[in-house]
Amino acid sequence: MNDEQPIEDPKARAAEKVTLIQLLPNVLTVVAICAGLTAIRFGLQGSYELAVQLILLAAVLDGLDGRLARALKSESGMGAELDSLADFLNFGVAPGLLIYNWALEDSRNFGWIAVLVFAVCAVVRLARFNVMRKSEDKAHDNAYFTGVPSPAGALLAMLPMYLSFGLGAGPLFPDLVLAAWLVLAGLAMISRIPTWSFKTTRISRQNVKYVLVGVAFVGAAVLTYAWISLALVCVAYVAAVIIMLPRKRRTS
Repeated sequence: MNDEQPIEDPKARAAEKVTLIQLLPNVLTVVAICAGLTAIRFGLQGSYELAVQLILLAAVLDGLDGRLARALKSESGMGAELDSLADFLNFGVAPGLLIYNWALEDSRNFGWIAVLVFAVCAVVRLARFNVMRKSEDKAHDNAYFTGVPSPAGALLAMLPMYLSFGLGAGPLFPDLVLAAWLVLAGLAMISRIPTWSFKTTRISRQNVKYVLVGVAFVGAAVLTYAWISLALVCVAYVAAVIIMLPRKRRTS
């Protein structure tokens, strides 16, 4: 009988551990989840502007956690799944519930049906994205997303709220129009429409200064006229998708 214990490799043991800084991307994801849940809470309490701001915060954090994970080389399967679940909560569940409590609660069943359709579209879009991400086939064009990403879909869904907040009024559109817009935003997420991805976009050094000035202009506008600026950004995004669609088809 051999009583000798296997010798553990210190390097292998160290590889199983992660530094606190490598956990930062997952921390951002957890904070985003808290923001989404708190947005639902404030929506139920009638604090709609604060609720929308929290969803916007979740969108910003969603854009940071993946990039930070790649920069720190701390990407993991758990982090990817956590991010996907956070996206469903923050961009599939929270916006629909918020819009329902804001304007569709007194509507007939079509308001709640629109919320369900939007949520299902979001989860289908995320499932499709996960399958494409895990696929070994890298032939698809990384410069484009297939369909509108879930954060963008959520921000588009809340466009009527931006307009109302910016004009200091209640809901500006009939219940049926709001429900139809919510469904349309959901369908855009599961569509096959190619939408521009900023991840692989390269800018020539000569144009960097113009991009920085443009970012400064948009940032100043959002800080000064937040809701109207967000509404204009949504309109510009939709216009860009429509303009790029025939160009993408010609290059395919």
